[in-house]
Amino acid sequence: MEIKILIIEDEMIIARFIEQHFSSFYENIQINIALSVEEVDTYMQEQQPDLVLCDIQLQDDCDGIDLMVKYKAEKQFALIFITSYESKQCIDRTIAVNPENYIIKPLNESRLYAGTHMVIQRLLRMYTAPKVELNLDGLTSSEKQVLKLIANRYTTKHIAEKLYLSPYTIKNTRHRICRKLCLEEENNALLTWAIEHQHMLEN
Repeated sequence: MEIKILIIEDEMIIARFIEQHFSSFYENIQINIALSVEEVDTYMQEQQPDLVLCDIQLQDDCDGIDLMVKYKAEKQFALIFITSYESKQCIDRTIAVNPENYIIKPLNESRLYAGTHMVIQRLLRMYTAPKVELNLDGLTSSEKQVLKLIANRYTTKHIAEKLYLSPYTIKNTRHRICRKLCLEEENNALLTWAIEHQHMLEN
């Protein structure tokens, strides 16, 4: 399975530099570039990114932080900000979306590698872990429905809203699914399993 990376950067030269960096150092990755908020919206509707690298200063009405607040409310993905802003106030604003890292421009290969390598390696380990096919007959229809939404990277809060249930109910459902599938309830084990076995959930 390929890791899906979305680069949100309104300067094509910088976006291509980042793309070439990843292509040179890693295999099994799929890279997409969004130069505007409209292109981000289109991508997010059609794809589920594993990692987003987002510039903060975009040539649009909203900046990268506001844009990520919008998508982080619904979907789960690793996030790294890339920006020329260095102020404490700006960095504090990014805390709202829990980024993995914060890389200051101007970019060079060493700075980009150091700022992204650990995240890439963690994602690669997620997708190369031994796969165990399990029987889903023990799951209820509602549990399978929750699993499908988890596989599409929806957050617990957004799943609750879509199913008209409380977040507490969804959390309990996640716990039950983990027990039935013999999964650890940490390190995104359920999300990883759901993504890897999404084909089983479509049946």
